[in-house]
Amino acid sequence: MAGSPRYLTKSRFSLAMECPAKLFYTGKTEYANRKLEDPFLEALAEGGFQVGELARRYFPGGILIDEIRHKEAEEMTAELVKRDSVTLFEPAFRFGNLFIRADILAKEGNSLHLIEVKAKSWDSSEPDSFFTKKGNIPSGWKSYIYDVAFQAYVLGNAMPGFEIEPFLMMVDKSALCPTDGLNQKLRIRLGHDDRKRIEIYGDLTPDDLSPCILVQVPVGDCVDAVLSGSVDDFSDGFGTVVSNLSSQYRMDFKIVTQPGGRCRSCEFRCTPEEKAAGKKSGFEECWKDTLRLTDEEFGVPSVLDVWQFRKKDACLGEGRWRMAEITEEDIPKDPEAGSGLSMKQRQWLQIEKMVAGDNIPFLNKEGLKAEMKSWKFPLHFIDFETAMPAIPFNRGRHPYEGIAFQFSHHVVEKDGSVRHQGQFIETEPGIFPNYRFLRALKGELANDDGTIFRYAAHENTFLGHISKQLEEDPSPPDDAPELLGFIREITEWKDENGNMVEGSRNMVDMLRLVKSYYYDPAMGGSNSIKYVLPAILNSSSFLQQKYGQPIYGAKGGIPSLNFRDWIWVRFDKGRVLDPYSLLPRIFEDVPSEEIEKFVTGDEEIREGGAAMMAWAKVQFSDMSALERKKISEALLKYCELDTLAMVMIWEGWIEMLA
Repeated sequence: MAGSPRYLTKSRFSLAMECPAKLFYTGKTEYANRKLEDPFLEALAEGGFQVGELARRYFPGGILIDEIRHKEAEEMTAELVKRDSVTLFEPAFRFGNLFIRADILAKEGNSLHLIEVKAKSWDSSEPDSFFTKKGNIPSGWKSYIYDVAFQAYVLGNAMPGFEIEPFLMMVDKSALCPTDGLNQKLRIRLGHDDRKRIEIYGDLTPDDLSPCILVQVPVGDCVDAVLSGSVDDFSDGFGTVVSNLSSQYRMDFKIVTQPGGRCRSCEFRCTPEEKAAGKKSGFEECWKDTLRLTDEEFGVPSVLDVWQFRKKDACLGEGRWRMAEITEEDIPKDPEAGSGLSMKQRQWLQIEKMVAGDNIPFLNKEGLKAEMKSWKFPLHFIDFETAMPAIPFNRGRHPYEGIAFQFSHHVVEKDGSVRHQGQFIETEPGIFPNYRFLRALKGELANDDGTIFRYAAHENTFLGHISKQLEEDPSPPDDAPELLGFIREITEWKDENGNMVEGSRNMVDMLRLVKSYYYDPAMGGSNSIKYVLPAILNSSSFLQQKYGQPIYGAKGGIPSLNFRDWIWVRFDKGRVLDPYSLLPRIFEDVPSEEIEKFVTGDEEIREGGAAMMAWAKVQFSDMSALERKKISEALLKYCELDTLAMVMIWEGWIEMLA
């Protein structure tokens, strides 16, 4: 809103703790922002909406401050906190230019319980601490503790004389869901003012709420350490840091920040298309201003681009930002040994090719051929789409238990023929699909002893989850022994002594093959299938010729369950378009690069985040049967491309080995 005050809120404070320079760029439409801009989808995917609403249900009689405007929300809060005893949801407090909306505030006399609700897991059955042995807060907890500390600081100054007790309220992963259907009672609808709201379907009964599956964890010691300046980030004093951030944000000044490894994940970057459309890159401005770079210098490969390079901060601290300035002291070279690339050898392969401008793909032919000798036809390529909902579907299940809702399966025969063999999807709300999923997968793979391929550890990990569910199920299905035997056959796991055990038909990890034997400079510093596929398509004339024709899903062509007469290789300005960009959009109103940013923090997670968000939307929001059908169709195509991508990579390697 034009003219609205520039308050430093808890979300902006959290952003500044990532990088102070981000305060200048946030909220400005002229700057590209690759983060997911719709917090609804993120909260939906993580279970934040449901956890937040469920938390309120444990405080009967609480009053919601649903006024959006700052001043009016403050006034409503100020009137209600005059009561001797009251519980408020989203109360508003301001101290100077600092403004917060607390999740839950419980007032009892002179005591204020400040409760921040997070859809993060906590195991109440195991002792845990927010401090390391050196007295610091672990990196994985910093953002949560700093968030609560900021709120406690504002609240303490806005309500002087009160005793503040801060808490994190989180999902207790050791708890068991007390009833069936609790998950589906917390649904999302669009309010009359277009705000997303939780609607309770039916009543949440006392049985639904006991035992509690959320846990209220005191964090007073951590907050005190932060506020007292005992934590490194606030050694100058918490109040001083916050005051400086607030002042700079209010005056809209950019805080000059030393470049570091964190810049690699900066969301304020431009794609070439965005830049052509007039968008600005905050990342580019920061680097050019701080390092005094020309346009030409900025385009030079940097230390940020090197795969798994752990000395980015050290190099940047010494003023060495170019990839060409990395030395053997930074990455000691490994001697040539073994058939596969070590991490250091792969890093140097990337550095040497990028610095020399060498765009020729590398393939360790002998190493890959040695691997292939053990493979048996037909080859099976599988991919799972999964979710881990915070609130369980069924009584007796733990929060964040895995849900396997979809798979795709491609087959390659010895003669090189390819077909999309099978698939599974379950989008019906409230259904626990894992055992049917596993039976369907077994039906796809148990008819021969052909080699099975996955990309990264995800499929292996999730089959381990389902194995544990079967073993701990008080009423397991009759075919549990057969299903468990199938899982053990195709996976690898650690025994009770910590030794790795492989099943007789253990899946082959294509990501491991990529890391060990294949590198294309077009992949940059990523080994994600989303980068490997376009790279190999652009370098393989065979793949371009084969998939540049409408043979996929065509009569007499490559059988497909979801595509008809489809062309996968299409060109734009001489480059093959990313096949994922050709798919129908799962979320029409959210740019794909924003979803990518949300889900690809770890390349081994791959691109399943978009599918997981779509599944969550089907599960927990009101929609028509047609919308549910359209999302299911988009999911089927999305997952089919994941396994076809694996096939294409295999075909590209076969061409290179010829």
